Amino acid sequence: MKELLTRSLSGFLYILILLISIFIHKYTFIGVFLIFGIICIYEFQKLIHLKKVWLYIVFIGFLFLFHTPNFKTPYSITLIVLALTIITQLFLVRDLITIRIIPMFEKRKYFTSIFFLITSIVFLTLIPSYDDKYNPIMVAGPLLMIWTNDTFAYLVGKNFGKHKLLERISPKKTIEGFIGGFLFTLLAGYLIAIFSETLSIMVWLIISIIMSIFGTLGDLIQSKFKRQAGVKDSGSIMPGHGGIFDRLDSIIFASPFLYAFLQILKHVS
Repeated sequence: MKELLTRSLSGFLYILILLISIFIHKYTFIGVFLIFGIICIYEFQKLIHLKKVWLYIVFIGFLFLFHTPNFKTPYSITLIVLALTIITQLFLVRDLITIRIIPMFEKRKYFTSIFFLITSIVFLTLIPSYDDKYNPIMVAGPLLMIWTNDTFAYLVGKNFGKHKLLERISPKKTIEGFIGGFLFTLLAGYLIAIFSETLSIMVWLIISIIMSIFGTLGDLIQSKFKRQAGVKDSGSIMPGHGGIFDRLDSIIFASPFLYAFLQILKHVS
């Protein structure tokens, strides 16, 4: 009972900090993710046995590059960074499915730290301003979808799951759980479209699909890194939940794909 209460309070505080920072102002949101990003880099470096202070400087540099007031980052640079990030993540998906251990030789540790983690967090901070106007629902909505997907994947999997999704990586995840999370995430997208009156229902449903599929992949990749490191959690900063990276792995992985979709939407519409 005490453990459940601790877990509930910790999770509530985490969600509260996120939502308040998002809806107060653009820069409170960026400030919180500056802190969360630094913690995630620390936790990820522990998983891959790396200790490089300059990675924190790279992260802060990217945030300044894309969020400096009165300075517009050239779109070509944004596209190059986005392409490198998505390519890196697709290689991780390939490694997740096809090989037992993700190879992390020295140079790949650096490249993965930058273009799997650092730039993904940066694109997460760019999502609510994808059309040059800060709209908090554009990041609060996807976060709600991730929480919906995780919650109902767990509930459906626990009660109805019989077929393992990827047992060697995450023994508790089931195909039934994934389908349950996917369907309820679609419902969440529909309700967000109805009540937010921002984008169309179809667009929010597509965002739901992106968040469910790529969020699940991000969680599985994080699980594989933890399994390789021989640890249960990436950290212990959140009692009952593990590390910040444990809580953000899904949204971090899905963010570059969501940002790419929003850019296509922006330039097509």
